[in-house]
Order: sequence, then structure tokens, then C-alpha cells
Amino acid sequence: MIISKSFKYQLRLTPEQKTLCNQTAGSCRYIWNRGLALKKELWEKKKEKLSRFDLDNLLTEWKRELDWLTLAPSQSLQQVNKDLDQAFKNFFGGRGYPRFKKKGIHDSFRLPQGISLMNQLSEKVGQVKLPKLGIVRFTKTREVEQRIKHVTISKTCGKWYIAFNCEVEIFPPEQIGQSAIGIDRGIKRFAQCSNGTAILGVSPLKKNLKKLAKLQRRFSKKKKFSSNWRKTKQKIGKLRNHIANVRKDFLHKTSTQLVKSHSLIVMEELKIKEMSKSARGTKEEPGEKVKAKSGLNRSILDQGWHTFQNQLSYKLDWKGGKLILIDPKNTSLKCRICGHIGEENRINQAEFECIRCGHAENADLNASINILAEGHSVIACGVERVISTAKQELPTRKPATV
Repeated sequence: MIISKSFKYQLRLTPEQKTLCNQTAGSCRYIWNRGLALKKELWEKKKEKLSRFDLDNLLTEWKRELDWLTLAPSQSLQQVNKDLDQAFKNFFGGRGYPRFKKKGIHDSFRLPQGISLMNQLSEKVGQVKLPKLGIVRFTKTREVEQRIKHVTISKTCGKWYIAFNCEVEIFPPEQIGQSAIGIDRGIKRFAQCSNGTAILGVSPLKKNLKKLAKLQRRFSKKKKFSSNWRKTKQKIGKLRNHIANVRKDFLHKTSTQLVKSHSLIVMEELKIKEMSKSARGTKEEPGEKVKAKSGLNRSILDQGWHTFQNQLSYKLDWKGGKLILIDPKNTSLKCRICGHIGEENRINQAEFECIRCGHAENADLNASINILAEGHSVIACGVERVISTAKQELPTRKPATV
């Protein structure tokens, strides 16, 4: 099985290289915005489309017009046209309309050719040769595997990073364990496993919410574009990045540990977008308990359920296992002993007691066992909903339904 895998490291750039990276990111942003404006205007006035190759031809003219565009690698600017073309294909496929890019937000550029890894300087310092940038050093935390397809240079909180996108061939184990587990996702308990293990979440946003709110209040009082305004904005960006990194680290460690121990994982197919909708309503029909619902939505999104599901999916593919999603209907109201379903079985959020047979236990544990049983039943019926992200002989990780 061939998969696409990314290896990301922090760069150690010289002042000249930092300047060139900033110039290249700015050039790519300019090409994106100019191309988007041109495509939008042409379609609104003449109902005509510009292809990626038309934009590449215009790129040559823009370089003659603006000398500073020649400082950036040509292939990076061509990749922008490719991304813009794909963005419009996604739009016509049902996604959102492409947006104009702002300076300082997601600054990045891609290099698909002319990449060669050099001999590492030490165990912790590697180096790679890139077009225009020359030899750049990076902090090496692990080995880059197999063939490099392209690299992406990106800027986060004032620091530059390099991500090697590689084609990696993996070999699932010959003998796959038969251990199966059901997982009930929640807020107080991030995951309750059917074997009795309870995994507590980290809730990084909740822990840093007061600090974030304080910085945002301070930011709102600063004069726009002043020195203090920029400093406060940078602090907010660093805190948000820290929150995202804590969540990402927790999800990766948790999903890896579960995949190592189990070959079959069953979870509910939660519609997180619907669950986290605002309760504000409209002027004619205002919603109720808006503040409480807002706090619940924040807690749901703070858990990272969808990211956790995706990580379990592709990691199980690598190991030869599978993830099954089942209908969440009545999993928390059904007694796992006698099968009775009723809202009165739930005493409160944490406790479950069946009014028919008297069985009592933790509500999340009861739900996780029901989830596993439902997973086994849909497998037996042959109508399982399996989430798979890797395809054989193709370097892709797009979701597929089996």
C-alpha cells in the first residue's frame, strides 16, 4: 500500500533566507488574489472561464510588468495557479467560494521540484537544497521516509517550517489481532471504551479561555496597526497555536495507542456540524438558552472529535484494521442487558439504570458496549459503514466508503 505522508520540521534560516521566504509568500499571495479577481470579473461580465494554463501564460506577462515577481521560484507561482484552479473545482463540487488572502495569514508556498536532501550536520540538524533558497537547515526530529513528492514552506507565529510530502510504501502486518472495541465520545470523558477504560480529555481551549479573553479585550482597545496592537495580535496568535498543538498532540497519542491495541474500532457517526449549531435563532423566533448552548458548542469543538475520527481511520488502514461508524440512535438509552430503550433509563448525564431489569452502571460505559454490539451486528448483516482513507497503489488519503 502506497500512502502520502508528511514530515514537518522547524527551519533554521539565515536573515537573507527569511527575507526571500517572506518575498516568495507575498508573491504567491499576490498571484492568488490577482488570479481570483480576474476569474471572478471575467465570469461576471462575459460568463467565460480562465483555465490554469491561461493563468500560467498571464504569469509571464505579470513578471515582465513587476520585476519583484522574478525573485520567487517560478514553480511556486505556478503551483498557486494550480491551487486556484482546484479551489474552483471544489466550489463547483459543493464547497465554499475561494477567498482572497491576507498578509500574515497562512503565509506559505510549495516547491515540487529541485529538492535534494544533503548529509545531515548532526543528529538533530538536517539540511536540504531548495530552488532559490539554496541549502537550508532544519531541526531534525525524525527521518524523512522514501521518495519526496514536494515540500511546503509555511510560517506560523513568526517561525518558518518545512513539510516534506513523501510517497511511503507500507506493509500491513501478516497477522492482524482480533481485538475489537467500542468508543463513546463525550465532553467530561473524551472517550469511554467498552473494555472499561476511560480516557479524559485535555480541553486546551477551556484551560486557556480566560487568558485568551483577556488578550482579546486588550487587543480591542489598542489603536489599529500600532506597535502595541501588533504585539498583542502576535501574543493571541501564539496562544491559539499553543492550544491547537496541545490538542493535536493529545489526539495523535491517544489514537496511536488505541490503534496499536485494537484492529476493529466502532464509533457513532456523529454529525458534529449539526451538533454545534448556534441556538441564537432569528429576530422573529429568537432561540432559548443561547449562552448555555454556546458553551456546549465550544466544549464540543474543543474535543476535536472529527480529527480524532480521521486519525483513527488512516492509522487503522496502515495497520490493516478498520473503523466502523454506526447510527447513534438510542445507543445511550438502551440497556445492554435486556435491550429496553427509554429516556427514563438515564437518571442523569453520568448514571444509567434500567427501569425494566434494574441494571445500573456508568452511562458512557453502557453506551460504548452498545456501540460495539451494534458494530458487530452490522458486520454480520454485511451493511457496515467503513471509513477508509488509504487506497492501494495510489498516493492519496481521501476518504472512501466501502
